[in-house]
Amino acid sequence: MESTLLSISNWLITAAFFTLLISLIPLALSVKSNKKTAEFISIIMIIVAFIMEITYFLLRWTATGHAPVSNMYEFIATFSIMLILGYLITYHYYKTKILGLFVIPLALILIAYGSMFSTDVNPLIPALQSNWLAIHVITVTISYGILSMSAVAGLIYLLKAIPHDEKSWRARMLEVIMAGLVIVLVYIATTLIMKGAVDYSDEFMYTDQRGQTIVADYHLPSLINFEGAIAVEHLGNNEYEPADHFHSGINLPPVIQSQSLNTVIWSVMLGVIIYGILRLILRRRLSAIIKPLANKADLNLMDEIGYRSVIIGFPLFALGGIFFAAIWAQIAWSRFWGWDPKETWAFITFMFYTIFLHLRLNRGYEGEKSAWLAVIGFILILFNLIAINLIVAGLHSYA
Repeated sequence: MESTLLSISNWLITAAFFTLLISLIPLALSVKSNKKTAEFISIIMIIVAFIMEITYFLLRWTATGHAPVSNMYEFIATFSIMLILGYLITYHYYKTKILGLFVIPLALILIAYGSMFSTDVNPLIPALQSNWLAIHVITVTISYGILSMSAVAGLIYLLKAIPHDEKSWRARMLEVIMAGLVIVLVYIATTLIMKGAVDYSDEFMYTDQRGQTIVADYHLPSLINFEGAIAVEHLGNNEYEPADHFHSGINLPPVIQSQSLNTVIWSVMLGVIIYGILRLILRRRLSAIIKPLANKADLNLMDEIGYRSVIIGFPLFALGGIFFAAIWAQIAWSRFWGWDPKETWAFITFMFYTIFLHLRLNRGYEGEKSAWLAVIGFILILFNLIAINLIVAGLHSYA
């Protein structure tokens, strides 16, 4: 029964992915021609995809016996669900079709990113065996979904407000964001290709910071490795023999997850190369390619959506990411706060949005300034999702 429910849930999120992908066609037509029929079809498809995602979430919860937010695959899938929820709420109040042209691809990227991680169900470690797992993580993902609306509205604002051929710091920074997007896409594509189609695998045995012997499986040649790591080959039955794998010779202490950092370094290098090739082929900035999608945007509306999303999302993040997290930390580790890497970054994110609202309310940071802050806030969220979760070892490394 459990395996059947898991199979159905996996099928549903895959079906939701393709439904969202197809919904972009009528959505784009409705933005271009302002046809109500195309708009209606696209929204119905998005709602259907959202129902599929929610059903995935509930079936997986039923099958596993706990909220499906205990590992990276489940967390990222839940993030994508909350992103679609955030868009549907925003559309209900503002009827913003243009926002969907950016939100839907972002949700698709998240689902693709989540597919990089194992979908297997493993028993919860003791620290996660609590009702606070659902309370804390679901609240945080809801806040992420709403705060993402602020970033998307901010990006649309910047794309329309900043001339693509302008030679200024703001135009260059906007293009840096486009380059960052290319790197993220290359990161996902590289990992999926090397794991799946190529099936590249180099194994290294090392001792982690807890003194346990771990075998790291590298899906890209080792530029960065763990201190004291030994190249091995799996013989089966948990037996290994020394092997000869490529390694650049750069070693880091086990507090850094060198395996993940290695993938990020390769992705940045390949991403920069691909970005350069795209610039040579297109002979103009990528922001100039995407800019037409934002031409019909109402800047005042984007500014309002960006601000109101932070007004709603920030208190939710403070509640789930700080208050609920501290209560759970006291129950699990007998202390409310310990400056674990994840806790530290949650505090940094909290302080950033506190400053955001202070500047908005008391220093007149509206329009373009507010849009930049909203985009930077989302970069902080992504940094937490990728770098802090995967690269820096800590009490939250299981996530």
